[in-house]
Amino acid sequence: MGRIDADAWDGVADDALPCALIPQPNPAQIVNSLDRAGIGVFACDLRTERLAWTPSVYDIFGVTPRPDIRRGEIVELYDRESLEALERVRSRAIERASGFMLDARITRPDGAMRWIQIVAQVECDSGGPARLTGTKQDITRQRLERDLLQQSAESDSLTGLSNRAVFQSRFLDSARTALGFRPLGALVLFDVDGFKQVNDRFGHVAGDACLVQFGQRIRQAFPDALMVARIGGDEFAVLLPSHRNLQRLFRRVEGAVALLKTPILWNDALLEVGASYGIAKAENAISYDAEAMFMRADQALYAAKRAR
Repeated sequence: MGRIDADAWDGVADDALPCALIPQPNPAQIVNSLDRAGIGVFACDLRTERLAWTPSVYDIFGVTPRPDIRRGEIVELYDRESLEALERVRSRAIERASGFMLDARITRPDGAMRWIQIVAQVECDSGGPARLTGTKQDITRQRLERDLLQQSAESDSLTGLSNRAVFQSRFLDSARTALGFRPLGALVLFDVDGFKQVNDRFGHVAGDACLVQFGQRIRQAFPDALMVARIGGDEFAVLLPSHRNLQRLFRRVEGAVALLKTPILWNDALLEVGASYGIAKAENAISYDAEAMFMRADQALYAAKRAR
């Protein structure tokens, strides 16, 4: 075949192009290219649940290649939440002869945790849905990077606790979103007493050290907290799960205050601060008014501070 100049393409209709000029895709080459990129191709016979995997899928799951591998032994590697999600979207795809995409977490036989992305499509024959085919890719690194970014965006840079934005979105705005904490027992607000004096006498570095210790002690006092957040300069919020015993709740908070008042050792100096608190119980553990709770706890907090 002679050379075809670029200008020769002008004015030529698409259907007039010689077929030989358009290379036909080779399925085996496509699969090999995906495998080299770490994207494994799989097929599952829906009637026998027998699996066919390319090498990358075996590598992702940490399983020794063999011809008799079946789905029943592989699903045991998924964590509970991911397996529930997988069974849900898989059943719907089979029922509708459609497809799905899912990120799932597995634990390999060697104990290593992996995040995988599954892209699947149901193939049918004359008897109905026959095969589930698609790709599986290790996305562990991408998930870790995303989680780090999310953690950075949601954490207070000084204390490592949840920040005001997270407290706002997941609690105060819970009436407008599905992110609220349920069941919820109570909101406790803490304020550092004497923080300004520490800053004035020892400087902001000492003040920061106080806040860090204060946050750590609150988390220590409430290991079952749904959230511990720094919501202001020296103000902290604790969301607690539902407790029927109100007296027990007050005893826990008083115990936390005793811990928070313990002097903090900083550069051979003992930094002494106190703590005030305000409590608001949830009217209903499932259906509550977050903003009203915050107002009640805030009023109780400042009443306590004025009483000192």
